[in-house]
Order: sequence, then C-alpha cells, then structure tokens
Amino acid sequence: MGRWALDVAFVWKAVLTLGLVLLYYCFSIGITFYNKWLTKSFHFPLFMTMLHLAVIFLFSALSRALVQCSSHRARVVLSWTDYLRRVAPTALATALDVGLSNWSFLYITVSLYTMTKSSAVLFILIFSLIFKLEELSTQFNVEGFALVLGASFIGGIRWTLTQMLLQKAELGLQNPIDTMFHLQPLMFLGLFPLFAIFEGLHLSTSEKIFRFQDTGLLLRVLGSLFLGGILAFGLGFSEFLLVSRTSSLTLSIAGIFKEVCTLLLAAHLLGDQISLLNWLGFALCLSGISLHVALKALHSRGDGGPRALKGPGSHPDLELLLRSSRPEEENNEEEEGYFVAQGQQ
Repeated sequence: MGRWALDVAFVWKAVLTLGLVLLYYCFSIGITFYNKWLTKSFHFPLFMTMLHLAVIFLFSALSRALVQCSSHRARVVLSWTDYLRRVAPTALATALDVGLSNWSFLYITVSLYTMTKSSAVLFILIFSLIFKLEELSTQFNVEGFALVLGASFIGGIRWTLTQMLLQKAELGLQNPIDTMFHLQPLMFLGLFPLFAIFEGLHLSTSEKIFRFQDTGLLLRVLGSLFLGGILAFGLGFSEFLLVSRTSSLTLSIAGIFKEVCTLLLAAHLLGDQISLLNWLGFALCLSGISLHVALKALHSRGDGGPRALKGPGSHPDLELLLRSSRPEEENNEEEEGYFVAQGQQ
C-alpha cells in the first residue's frame, strides 16, 4: 500500500511539473511569436510595451485584491522612500530590457533574437560579480542586433537588481504579484521618454491610433495589444508558479529546451534561415548555460538539494500560487538559480 501511494505521488508530481512547464512554454514562446507577428503590422513596439505594463498592473492589482479578500490579510504597500530608492532602479532596467527587446522585433528575426538574448546569462554573471552576489547572415540587421544585445546587457542589470530587491526581506516583495504591482508604474514612467521621442509623433498622426477613422480597426488594434498584455502577465505568473511548485532548477532546464523549441518553430513557421554556424554557436551558448545549471544543482545537492519556493502555511489555492515571504537565507540559493533562468528569456 505504501509503495503504491508513493508511485501515485511520484506520477502526480511528474504530471503537475509537466503541466506547469507546458503552461510556461505556452506563455513564453507564445508572447515571443505574438509580439513578432504584431510588430509586422503595428510599428509602435514601445507603445505596445507600455500598454502591456498597464495590463499587468491592472491584473496584479486585481489579484492582490482577490488574495486580500480571501486571506483577510493586508498586502504590502511600500513607502515612497523605499519605492523610489529600492524599486525605481529595478523598474527602469526592466522597462529598458523589455522595451528594447520588443523594439528589436521591427528589425530582426525570432531566431536571431533568441540566440542573442541567450547571452544575457553572461551579463547576469558579470553584474552579479560587480554587486558581489557571486564569488569570484542575410537576415542580420545591425540596428536590431544592437537593440536586442543592449536589452541583454540591461537584462543582466535587471535581474541582478531584481535579485537584490527580492532578497530584502524587510520590503516584503517576495510575492510575485506584489513585485509586479510595484514595478509596473515606474516601468511605465521609465519607458515613456523613449516612447515620446521615437514614437509619440508618429503614433499621434497614425490612422491606427489617434487619427483613427475606422472604429472597428481601432478596437481590433487595442484588442490585439490587450491580448499581448494578458500573455505578458501570464508569462510572469507562470514563471513564478513553476518555481514555487517545483524549483529554480526545473525552470532553468525548461528554459534551455524552450530556446531550442523557439528556434525550431521560427525556422518552421516563419521560415528563418539558420545556418550550421548559427546552430554551433547557439549550442555552445546553451552548453555553457547547461554546465552552470549542472554545477548549481551539484552545489545545491551538497547543501541538501534544491528546494521548492513555498511559503509556510499557504492554504488556499490562490495563496499557494502567490507564495508568501520566507527568511532571506532560505531563499538565496533558489533565487539565484531563478535569475539565471531569466537570462534565457
């Protein structure tokens, strides 16, 4: 009886993990191809990103309200001092990372975007060392490549600052919904100057937005942008959900295979030309990521194995998904693996 129960528990955990990985794949790969498709007809990626941020803030606020009603516990609200000093740098780096990434879709293919973004892990390591979080082709477009490489560079800063933000237990931002809720307004403001300079005038004179003549076309455009915002919220939520129910190691491994799936889909669906040299370079990059993940797994096993990011006493289903905070020293190892996985986004 005990052996049968153990087998059932193992199968259930495997099915649950597979389901969470597939959910993460749907949102992650889906939003990549969706944004690429949308920028082919809507040439305002910064405005698109800002609308996504507004949608994420809206759903985060709604989720916080639902959790507060169900748990009868007040959600964390930072003071203006902590908000501007602690959250603003992370929000600005995140806004630039996401904004430049979406901007690059105007110029480059999904395959080049995926291969270039994989280099963000190197930047995360570099900035982790600086901040002392670690111990010692014909499709090529220069402008698009520079944008996505800049996004990767800023992504290294972004996830390092995010790690530092989440490790400050006194802020109480370990809950992903609370983190997204506090980040989005400053991300919106941080991205607005770029939008005003590069897209403001063109958007205001475009028939698709401010000088619209067809109400139906306007509603279709806004609906498409709103759907992208839902995908962006689902991606952030599914990432934290996967980590909270499994481990950051699972997310790291899933992220590696996700990159391969993205390239294969780009070649099959969009006709991206990927040469043998491209595949060899990409394989070399993923090999480095895999080695880092393996070394982290061995190190974690020596400390007792990877732990799922679950808060104590999380009883309702929604509260289980939106984990509560826990002591900083218990989180550091798992969070570091999570941010390495994020470098592959």
